[in-house]
Amino acid sequence: MFQVTSTPNAPSAIGPYSQAIFANGFLFASGQIALMPGTGEVVGTTIEEQAERSCLNVKAILEANGLSFENVVKTTCFLTDMADFAAFNAVYGNYFVSKPARSCVAVKDLPKGVLCEIEFIAAL
Repeated sequence: MFQVTSTPNAPSAIGPYSQAIFANGFLFASGQIALMPGTGEVVGTTIEEQAERSCLNVKAILEANGLSFENVVKTTCFLTDMADFAAFNAVYGNYFVSKPARSCVAVKDLPKGVLCEIEFIAAL
């Protein structure tokens, strides 16, 4: 049995998927990009601005499930330009202070032309 997350404090899914699924003590979240909840508009033009908004969207999904960043055990981060790696890390490190396991890869493109995306798995 699983539970679907749907919070107005994070962007609505823009396709046939859920914001997150809670199953067997783990929260599996869809990738979060720099969209403003409620409007779905892209926030910011720099990697720092977009990473900040993405992290705030992660926070909203965690909080909707009674969790915090300390519960995150794994992230996968996608960047459209690895030259943004250090700047992305500077923002990311302000939120994921417990240093969960992470993969970070470069991709050709992301939805709505954003510069980064963060997906995560959290545990109780």
